[in-house]
Amino acid sequence: MSTTDVNPDGVNPLEDTESEAALAYAEERRENIRTFVRTSPDYYISNFDRIGESSRFTATFNLMAGIFGPVWFGARGLWTWALPFLILETLALVQIARGLFGDLAADAMERIASIEGTLELRRRQLEAAIESNSDKVDVYTRTVESLEANIGGIRAEAEAMAAEGPTIALTGLGILLVVKAIQAIVANWALEARFSDWLSDRTIRSAMPVQQIAFSAVFMALIVTAAMIHYSFPGRFSLLSEFPTDPDIRLTGIQWVEDFIAWCVRNSEAFFDLLTIGIRGLLDALEVILVQTPWIVIASLIILLTWLTAGLRTAIYSGAFLSYMGLLGFWEAAMTTLALLGTAACLSIVIGIPLGMFAARRPRFYAFIQPIMDFMQTMPAFVFMVPVIAFFGVGKPAAVVVTMIFGGTPVVRLTVLGLRGVPESVREAAISFGANKWYLLTKVDLPLAAPSIRAGINQTIMLSLAMVVVASLIGAKGLGEDVLEALQYANVGQGILAGFSILFCAMILDRIVQGQRK
Repeated sequence: MSTTDVNPDGVNPLEDTESEAALAYAEERRENIRTFVRTSPDYYISNFDRIGESSRFTATFNLMAGIFGPVWFGARGLWTWALPFLILETLALVQIARGLFGDLAADAMERIASIEGTLELRRRQLEAAIESNSDKVDVYTRTVESLEANIGGIRAEAEAMAAEGPTIALTGLGILLVVKAIQAIVANWALEARFSDWLSDRTIRSAMPVQQIAFSAVFMALIVTAAMIHYSFPGRFSLLSEFPTDPDIRLTGIQWVEDFIAWCVRNSEAFFDLLTIGIRGLLDALEVILVQTPWIVIASLIILLTWLTAGLRTAIYSGAFLSYMGLLGFWEAAMTTLALLGTAACLSIVIGIPLGMFAARRPRFYAFIQPIMDFMQTMPAFVFMVPVIAFFGVGKPAAVVVTMIFGGTPVVRLTVLGLRGVPESVREAAISFGANKWYLLTKVDLPLAAPSIRAGINQTIMLSLAMVVVASLIGAKGLGEDVLEALQYANVGQGILAGFSILFCAMILDRIVQGQRK
């Protein structure tokens, strides 16, 4: 140890607990603990000091936390601990209630009641067969004996289940005691971690406000009581097993939605017809280029474009992928898929990038469109296909719109992310040198945000390809139709080969968009 590591008395300053600074820090810490806990401050000061002496978990025992459990954790604001402990305690209490008061044989008795109804019918049939000397007497006799044997077996099973009550209750009691012990041991450690967070952020709630104690107690009591009653007496309280509703509510909602869609279709027919004509025109143009142009021309252009953007090795792989599609007879379907995908992707990019540029500097507008984009990306495709078909009919334009809805959001999100990630210092430097808004956008913002925007384009293309099979359900041709046909007829070979073609299309497009030259 060097001379600079010790004070004049030969003591390391980091280990000197008697110095004026150390004593002042200790007193300030004790005052902070008193302010934070409010109740039993001396107890918590002692335990927090023990916990703070080690970076590892230090076991202590908090009797109140063990007794009140989740209520204590919730009142202290430790909800990440309160909820798991609530679940475990509820499980234990449910087992205790089931073992002591529950009707463990309820299911078995219901089965017996159901079989007894059938048994009574078979007995009447047997009596009728005996009176008429029917040749089915033996059949009915064996049926009655079998049903009686089944009832006897189920009754024995019910008695065995009823006898397991004390065992179930003791198991629940054991679980409860273990959970209580764990809560008592970890309580101070969890509270000390919250205290450390409170020191740096005084907005974190401290102490145990009465309203928090009441809320925690009522919340825990309702959860535990409802669970115990439901599992101990199954089927007795319909409110706990079935959500209170009326079928007319759903029927009314369905009718409202249908009326709204019908109104929109009636009043916007011309608008959607115009959109359909525009989409079909772009789609037909791409199909003429990709499908009707000689294959060797299209293959050469794709390979050349891949070589220019991603290098020679990737161009060779692209040639192999194109050869795979051609040799297996998927060429025309693949080009049709690319035409559909190209239409959806082009429209998504043309709309998405300007929208992202507009939203990047307007937080309120982005906050408005963000839930809409969340809806578009999370709603199952089969759900929003229904209104799309109502507005656009069945066919390729509808497939393009469905693909745009599902795959168009990433380019908007990542454009906003890229533009917001441009350092303000760079923008301020450009402005200080006299850059106008157009120069700032084209020479500063977009170049620096280009990697993020390019990633958004890539994700839009990939998500659009993911919709190929779904889009084939509403009239889109291409590789999705081959996969759909394989699903309908359980043609494993065709499905896998067509699936690999979709994969290779995605890989080629990914390399063209991303490339290797960043």
